[in-house]
Amino acid sequence: MGKINTILFDCDNTLVLSEELAFEGCADLINEISAAKGVPLEQPFTGETLLTEFVGQNFRGMMKSLQERYQFSLSADELDGYVRREEDVVIGKIKAKGRACEGVDAELAKLAASGKYHMAVVSSSALRRVQASIDRVGQAKYFGADVFSAASSLPTPTSKPDPAIYLHAMKTLGKQPAECIAVEDSKSGTLSGTRAGIKVIGYVGPYKADEQDEMVKVLTEAGAVVVMRHWSEFDSCLAKIESGSV
Repeated sequence: MGKINTILFDCDNTLVLSEELAFEGCADLINEISAAKGVPLEQPFTGETLLTEFVGQNFRGMMKSLQERYQFSLSADELDGYVRREEDVVIGKIKAKGRACEGVDAELAKLAASGKYHMAVVSSSALRRVQASIDRVGQAKYFGADVFSAASSLPTPTSKPDPAIYLHAMKTLGKQPAECIAVEDSKSGTLSGTRAGIKVIGYVGPYKADEQDEMVKVLTEAGAVVVMRHWSEFDSCLAKIESGSV
């Protein structure tokens, strides 16, 4: 394979611990939408139930899935309005409480110091939210303008597992899949990177201890070539890919 020179990072729960904050922020909004559309929920959604079911998807992707499941519809204007409201709520929570995933800052600093790799963020989340996340924890300096959003950077908004955002990022950066690796914490993200032809390092650090073994299996089945539980394992995972052993 070609020499790896580019590392593409998911944001939520890969760089920044933001998923719980985000799903907490949008649960009330989804319950409001459900009530307005007469959706007969057995019980209201909570941040935890949304996180379990929709981790790795953006709000637009969640709403698409819920419309299909419960047979209701939102006009384009309605959906856009809700998307803006969700962004505002979640960004407020991230600015107040967001924090870096344990160990990631040390790895970003080492990668930057090496001068060997171009680094970019490739996320399903809205660009405003991603930027707020990496600004909050001081990671923006590693990425500059190379922050890509499936919700904001494409002509037609989409969400992982669609590979479109990875394909767009590589085209913009002038890279081929063999030059890249991706780091992802979710099934949808891992599928997205894999479908774009990129080797994916799975990351299960943010999951509860009793969920990590299952998530290793889930990410491996989705295409991750190696999985790490902590960012301290990143060097060895990268070396396996670079050596061609995985």
